Amino acid sequence: MDSAAILLLLTVTASALLQVLGTEGVAALYGETIVVPCNDGTPAPEKLIFVKWKYEKDDGTAGDLLIKQASSSEATLQATDQYAERVSIDDKWSLRITQASLRDQKTFTCMVVSGENVKEYPVTVSVNKKPSPVQIMDRSAALQKDKATTVGTCVAADANPAATITWRKNGKPLVADGKTILVTPSMKLDPATGLSTTSSTLQYAASKEDNVSVFSCMSTHMLANQEAELEPFPIHYPSEKVSLQVLSKGPIVEGDNVTLKCHADGTPPPSSFFFYMKGQKVLVENSDTYTLASIGREAGGEYKCSLADNEKMESSQSLVVSYLDLSVTPTGRVVKAIGDSFSVKVEKSASGDATVSWAKNGMEVTQPEFSRLTYADAGVYVCELSMPGLTRHSSFELMVEGKPAITGLSKHRPDSAKFKVLTCEATGVPEPSFHWSVNSTNEESSYVNGKATHKIRVIPRLNLTVTCSVSNRLGDDTRTINVSSVFKEEKDNMGSQEESEDQSKLIVGVVAGLLIATAVVGLIYWLYMKNSRQGSWKTGEKEVGTSEESKKLEENHHSV
Repeated sequence: MDSAAILLLLTVTASALLQVLGTEGVAALYGETIVVPCNDGTPAPEKLIFVKWKYEKDDGTAGDLLIKQASSSEATLQATDQYAERVSIDDKWSLRITQASLRDQKTFTCMVVSGENVKEYPVTVSVNKKPSPVQIMDRSAALQKDKATTVGTCVAADANPAATITWRKNGKPLVADGKTILVTPSMKLDPATGLSTTSSTLQYAASKEDNVSVFSCMSTHMLANQEAELEPFPIHYPSEKVSLQVLSKGPIVEGDNVTLKCHADGTPPPSSFFFYMKGQKVLVENSDTYTLASIGREAGGEYKCSLADNEKMESSQSLVVSYLDLSVTPTGRVVKAIGDSFSVKVEKSASGDATVSWAKNGMEVTQPEFSRLTYADAGVYVCELSMPGLTRHSSFELMVEGKPAITGLSKHRPDSAKFKVLTCEATGVPEPSFHWSVNSTNEESSYVNGKATHKIRVIPRLNLTVTCSVSNRLGDDTRTINVSSVFKEEKDNMGSQEESEDQSKLIVGVVAGLLIATAVVGLIYWLYMKNSRQGSWKTGEKEVGTSEESKKLEENHHSV
């Protein structure tokens, strides 16, 4: 009997002892290799003849996969369908199926035939697949205030079993209420792969505060949970308030360009407005500003703006135009004569309180008012009229003229100099010219505030009478001064010095003679008195003499 007949006989005989045990389950990953253990991996019985794997087809019939005898190291392939290239058996008698797909979700049976009995171990295989990375499709550009608007559609594709999707706002689940929160779920099955794609569309009625809200969707699956997040949405809502603004950094003054801005709080902001100006209505599109060019004082008053599509939504603003007028008489160059009176007239007009100030040659002064003009009063006078944001100026140049008048003529000889310096001082406007009656060198001149000074050097060899003359187009003046010769002065100085020395010697001799004479007289008197007293002492006699003699002697003593 051949081996095939023997195998068939054994199979038929063993069928009488067939035992089918409880079904087990195995979970596999999509696309990976499925490992189906035989008898949960329990070692084969000692009298094992062979192991056979089979499966239940879709029509309920059995399909053979492969068989392996205990005495052989190779298995015999019996499958002729899709499993012919995908099945194998390992050394633990487990069935291995490559490239798992949902079509492999079947019951596979391991038949163990031994010398004593035949046992079958059915195993149910399930194939799981986590969804592709979750995505949010059809994201809206903005949400509408108080109006349900599509946030987006969350998609968890190609999963088995199907994933579950939930929506969150700022990390907290959103529960559909049919009004402000609407959630529309859906699921599609791929007929080719059998994988499920789950989708969920969220519609949400936002508030203004939702402009910082973060929406996200969560995909929940037995193999993995995934989350996708959206950036905050701008919230669109119609304008509820309009305001008119005057764009100006400071007070508006006559001649300025003034820009009016109509601001509406809607999002997105309106793009068209009406501006109402002094009875004129202007439509401005794609802008919220209107500029008034070089306004005059008459432009002051009330201005309005409104939405182009809702003129009841309006705002008004009062425009104040500051102005300042200044007129000063006289102006330009004013020529007056010295000693004349002078006054100015100031006329001003302002939209508010204005301050008047005066300056002369850049220095602050009071308003010019003179009963008698002097040369010092001449200068450039500027009148300033000012108020916040606005200033006006008016100026004139006052010139005070007069014919020349010499105020001083002097001479001076520096120490050890061989020359003399003559100085002539005069007043007059226009500047006077100087003329001298002598030749000179090293001329120096100055002219400040109508005062002129002219200096010359002269070397007079003889005594001179020098004349200084000054003149301008209004008149002239002359003055003279006597100037002695520098050589004569030197000679006189030398003679005076010698005479002084002789006088000094004479005085010294006289004084010395007087001192000697006085000493001689004193000596004589002393000798006289001494001799007189010694005579009385020698004789022991009492001095005899009349009172008159005593008086005479006393007088002589005093005269000496």
